[in-house]
Amino acid sequence: MMLTFTVVVPAAGIGSRMGASCPKQYLPLAGKFLIEHTLERLLAHPRIERVVVALAADDDFFPTLPVASHPRLMTTIGGRERADSVLSGLSLVESEWVLVHDAARPCITHQDIDQLIHAGLAGDGAILGSRVRDTMKRSDAAGYIQKTVDREQLWHALTPQFFRTGLLRDAIQQGQSQGLPITDEASAMELAGWRPLMVEGRADNIKVTRPEDLALAALFLTQQEATR
Repeated sequence: MMLTFTVVVPAAGIGSRMGASCPKQYLPLAGKFLIEHTLERLLAHPRIERVVVALAADDDFFPTLPVASHPRLMTTIGGRERADSVLSGLSLVESEWVLVHDAARPCITHQDIDQLIHAGLAGDGAILGSRVRDTMKRSDAAGYIQKTVDREQLWHALTPQFFRTGLLRDAIQQGQSQGLPITDEASAMELAGWRPLMVEGRADNIKVTRPEDLALAALFLTQQEATR
């Protein structure tokens, strides 16, 4: 019997860096709203049994989207921080393993999800990543370059991130109770002593963070559709 999984999508943030009048997940992208592309990609994967979306308490827009009525989609109220939203979503997860994916990453492919699941099941979980290609610099608070950083083992952390549901829940709660910074799910697992695996994913799995990212995401979606 094929194992199936739940995906938690934290979508309670406002995306302030976009400088838009609405949360970035509701910006138009290639004929739909950004979050619709993300959720449709996830729901179409044969091993994803359910998607849980963590929304802001005052989000009245999501229920108007066609995807909101999908029978395998559930919603919950998120929190102020990403970790709060993920914890809220985890409370509805029944599968032994869970994926967490950014609402603002609409270009995720099924191939990357398959690779992630295969690698994660063999160990302490895994995350998608892309290798750092540019020269990396470290500056001081004033912006002056202090040194060039060796990029040999540096990665950009992407999503989805894939872990045992109970272990991830415990790790986040433990990190929060100790006041430790939890920037993504892998950081919580690292703080708890686990060693997640980095799985190299596609570089076009971008997170829409700045206005110029929208045009790039639209291009990637078009290219991906053309090669299906």
